[in-house]
Amino acid sequence: MPEKIKVFSPATVANVGCGYDVLGFALDGIGEEMEVSKRDDGQLVIDEIIGFDLPKDPLVNTATVAAQALLDAVGSTQGFSFSIKKTINPGSGMGTSASSSAGGVFAVNELLGRPFTPSQLVEFAMEGEKAVSKKAHADNVAPNLLGGFTLVRSYEPLDILTLPVPEDLFVTIVHPQVEVKTTDAKKILKKQVDLSVAVQQWGNVGGLVSGLYESNYDLIGRSMVDVIVEPIRKILIPLYDEVKSSALLEGALGCSIAGSGPSIFTFSKGEETALKIKNVMQAKYDEVGILAYTYMSKIGKEGVRTI
Repeated sequence: MPEKIKVFSPATVANVGCGYDVLGFALDGIGEEMEVSKRDDGQLVIDEIIGFDLPKDPLVNTATVAAQALLDAVGSTQGFSFSIKKTINPGSGMGTSASSSAGGVFAVNELLGRPFTPSQLVEFAMEGEKAVSKKAHADNVAPNLLGGFTLVRSYEPLDILTLPVPEDLFVTIVHPQVEVKTTDAKKILKKQVDLSVAVQQWGNVGGLVSGLYESNYDLIGRSMVDVIVEPIRKILIPLYDEVKSSALLEGALGCSIAGSGPSIFTFSKGEETALKIKNVMQAKYDEVGILAYTYMSKIGKEGVRTI
């Protein structure tokens, strides 16, 4: 078994409009890198975090919290050092905490000789998510580890399905540089919804899944409607309605909040349309002097991987 490893962990988008806490997908080529090596003292140590000022305390950082959950499961006292290079802002809605959680458990699993499958690693990565959001959710870490587009059919017991992705489906994301903490974004949500509203949401989830299976782009767009979470969370995101309207006018199939925000994402058919959407979303924030970064990607077929 190797003594050290370097991995790439993709960024992800969760919720995907109507699929709160159950739907998510990986991005292609956008994410973070992590180097992990064995050490002899039995400790988990974060040597450096490049890119952003994040906690190195192994009891707090999602990479080490998730790794410790895996080590506890196998009864190992092996120590590891971590060096993390992050490229996406924490609190972006693009699964940065999940990237570290998934990257940490994947790397440690590889260095221990792969005692667990990628699907089994999801539960350990969820413990890292719990460290920052107080809830062990899987909608980011599942696509991060498994790649592609995933559906959490059940949390108890954990049952994750991988969904097909139409070949010409593109994602465009704009990230205005304001922070929305997942814990804060969850606090403002209603604890109960009317049954009639829930029925609309269920129908849209079913329609989106069916659209993915059929490569029916129109159905995907019609189903990208969130009647529960978006109306509440969008107030935390500057220019949300204006950006969404502009994206739809440029041909976006649908537009919604990436994770808990503040990033906004769209689906589109074809790279040319995705590029137009990217430009118009960026322009909206440029007009009012709000710093924003934009990304364009296909759905990432691969999850965490060795580089």
